[in-house]
Amino acid sequence: MSVLAPVRRDRVVAELPQCFRKEAALHARTAFHPSVTSACQEQRTGTVGFKISKIIVVGDLSVGKTCLINRFCKDTFDKNYKATIGVDFEMERFEVLGVPFSLQLWDTAGQERFKCIASTYYRGAQAIVIVFDVNNVASLEHTRQWLADALKENDPANVLLFLVGSKKDLSPPARYSLAEKDALKVAQEMRAEYWAVSSLTGENVREFFFRVAALTFESSVLAELERSSARKIGDVVRISSNDSDVYLTAQGKKPKCCR
Repeated sequence: MSVLAPVRRDRVVAELPQCFRKEAALHARTAFHPSVTSACQEQRTGTVGFKISKIIVVGDLSVGKTCLINRFCKDTFDKNYKATIGVDFEMERFEVLGVPFSLQLWDTAGQERFKCIASTYYRGAQAIVIVFDVNNVASLEHTRQWLADALKENDPANVLLFLVGSKKDLSPPARYSLAEKDALKVAQEMRAEYWAVSSLTGENVREFFFRVAALTFESSVLAELERSSARKIGDVVRISSNDSDVYLTAQGKKPKCCR
């Protein structure tokens, strides 16, 4: 049996990371949901700490999906990277409110010829990250179709959405300001949370993935609590030694074939 590596010290989430822009945030709260905080304190998070949450990253070719993931997972930036063929993924382990939590980041191909292959991996996502280049208007327009394709394999009511503008370092402030206005409109239309990042400089990359991890964790714990509403998570079912064997049937009630 393989043993999971310990959580890195820089992957510890002790409080809810804040949003990038309040105009397009998944919620305005500044702290975790009270039910989630209580569940973590009382160690009632069920199987959340043992599951792997799937995050899919989609978007046009060359918008920076692979660079974004590599900057966070490996703290590297390679301007001469090769286009992703089909799909690739990275695993990241966090500790959120004292509970181990794993994210599987799926990097999908942006090339049209690999789209059918990549789409087969969309199913079962807890969050969808749609990436566009803030310097490329067409890539922002295409995010709607990327989202539509991803939602064909996922329930919109049970998935978190993030719209991420990459290559912020290449956009002068005045130009970026205009791009952000358009991006905020699209994010609000999608009901997605908007972020702008630079994989070259690392700007907002760590903050973004911490936000994804925190909100995905919160959603997972709330879902676990809801599923287990009939009983408290962590309760132990005890059977007294005086109880009769529940698998035995009275002699007179046994079917004829068993007599």
